Amino acid sequence: MVDHYLTVLERPGRLPRNARAEFFRRASADYRARLPEGFTPPAGNRGHKYTMLQRDAYALMAGALTAAKVRQTATQRTRKAVQRSKRRAMGLWYKSQLRLPLDENLAVFSAYWGRSVSCNPAAIAAELARQAPHIRRVWAVRADAVDTVPEGVEYVRVGSQEYWAAVARAKYLVNNVNFADSVVKREGQIHVQTHHGTPLKTMGLDQQKYPASTRMSFAKLLKRCDRWDYSISSNSFSTAIWERVYPCSFTSLETGYPRNDVLVNATAHDVRRARAALGLADGTKVFLYMPTHREYQPGFTPSLDLERLAGELGPDVTVLIRGHYFYGTSPHVAELRRRGRIVDVSGHPRVEELYLAADALVTDYSSAMFDYAVLDRPIIAYAPDWDIYSAVRGTYFDLLEEPPGAVATTQEQLLRLLVSGAYDSAEAAERRDAFRRRFCEFDDGHAAERVVRRVFLGDRTPLPVVPLDERPRVPTPAQALDMGEAA
Repeated sequence: MVDHYLTVLERPGRLPRNARAEFFRRASADYRARLPEGFTPPAGNRGHKYTMLQRDAYALMAGALTAAKVRQTATQRTRKAVQRSKRRAMGLWYKSQLRLPLDENLAVFSAYWGRSVSCNPAAIAAELARQAPHIRRVWAVRADAVDTVPEGVEYVRVGSQEYWAAVARAKYLVNNVNFADSVVKREGQIHVQTHHGTPLKTMGLDQQKYPASTRMSFAKLLKRCDRWDYSISSNSFSTAIWERVYPCSFTSLETGYPRNDVLVNATAHDVRRARAALGLADGTKVFLYMPTHREYQPGFTPSLDLERLAGELGPDVTVLIRGHYFYGTSPHVAELRRRGRIVDVSGHPRVEELYLAADALVTDYSSAMFDYAVLDRPIIAYAPDWDIYSAVRGTYFDLLEEPPGAVATTQEQLLRLLVSGAYDSAEAAERRDAFRRRFCEFDDGHAAERVVRRVFLGDRTPLPVVPLDERPRVPTPAQALDMGEAA
């Protein structure tokens, strides 16, 4: 009770100014009336406030609160001044680095705003190490993601002196999102925008038509995109969209997505290894569930009853969950995880390994469907809120009319598809084939090589794309198991 009274007194806006003295008097009377025998006030400053309240010493309390507010204001001003001073100093450091010559053999990589070493930039960096090891590869990583950097990978913390020196002097800057507005594009520098998915939802300037989906400044967006020299594309569908929604003077490279090379080139051994790393038993059927973010929801609202799903699918099925989920407080889901029926893979560092391990993908509007289609395995589009999503965010095609496979708009439909096996019907396979031919046209396993040859080695001779029907077939988990037993 006393703590609550003190909170009301200390927090601005809780009381009218002319009511504070009266509130204090009544709170003091409550304190004395309800004081337990033998009560010992807390120690320190908090105990001092208890004593003032007990003695009805409002003048002393008011003076203490005023003094505390003055100290807090002074501390905040000092902190802000220190931060401004640090920013000015770092800005001067960056400007000094911009005056130094470019390092022709330095490349800076970043992915997802410095959150990880992953995606297309990671695949390009790995290929660069093979084809041009003389080019130093440095990753820009946020301070809170340093622990996730693989052993042996050189990195700098975003915002540090080393970071600003690297982005100022690197010949090459590679990112799957934009670098910060404060990064200056120097003459002679080469910026590579790899993107991180084929767009189903509207992007760039097209988002102006859907104001509920973004708060970005489109003028600043165009300034960031004006730094691009190359834009990586995995299909001609994406190329047309990127060039329209980011109307800047970059060159489109229709190479395929480098991150998908590992999927195209995977062997039965790779599939078995991916499943073993997740602790999946031989013969277990695995569905990978990957829902996307919805801008119109303040938090994730699950549209799938995982307990029911696991119960209906039976004991020989495991569901991998990828994303930001709030199921941790559910004892039912905790029990499903304990029994191995549900595996939370949200923190798994390489989504490509999850693709290899899964027999089928269940998703809604995530760009994962375009990457998973490379494997030519079943995809189930679970779209219970398609009308809302397409109206709020905007989309480039009707997923219900042009899906990558089977479609469900309710959980009952989804359960029937999965339990009956209809998700892998001839009709679903026909839809998947059309989807693959439209969106996987350049993903032939040589995308990273194309990027390195063009951007870093200056080779303008295009590497021919292997036709879809001539590409190697990646073994399914069942086929990989059979191959392992035969060996």
